[in-house]
Amino acid sequence: MKIYTKTGDKGETQLIGKRVRKSHERVEAYGTLDELNSYIGVTITFLDENCSDIKEDLQKIQHELFDLGGDLANVTKKENWATKDSYVAYLENRIDIYWKEAPQLTSFILPGGVQGAAYLHVCRTIARRAERNIVDIEDDTSFIPLAIRYVNRLSDFLFAAARVVNARSNVIDMPYEQKRE
Repeated sequence: MKIYTKTGDKGETQLIGKRVRKSHERVEAYGTLDELNSYIGVTITFLDENCSDIKEDLQKIQHELFDLGGDLANVTKKENWATKDSYVAYLENRIDIYWKEAPQLTSFILPGGVQGAAYLHVCRTIARRAERNIVDIEDDTSFIPLAIRYVNRLSDFLFAAARVVNARSNVIDMPYEQKRE
């Protein structure tokens, strides 16, 4: 099987149910999820053995992002979505666990720290962009209602995980300091 089909050479791609321009809001949404998935893959390479639980969570999330991307690519009258409520529940559970482990926040923090944490912050911002993209398709007739909730919770998870990675590496998150001149 060849990797190229030449069917997209005129700027169109196939959703499940119709052909659209590659700039279509659904393509933008699942493309951003694909970008996020790739950055999560990079992030995993920067996490050491004291973060094996976070690595496992991230690999689980990578599979879920494929499910969600497939759901977003579907413009049929489908109601049996691959993305499940249990995905959100799992993220909420992990957020609660990591939030208890991380030092208490007393101010906004700057993204950064060790490489794994810094990449988790990058992933968080990509998740936020994906959420904005998904909001753009919310009024579509074949919209998956769980999509926004899942990606919103995912960005919270990535923030909590970044804080834990820094804490486990004995790196203190840098607080934001407002400059007044």
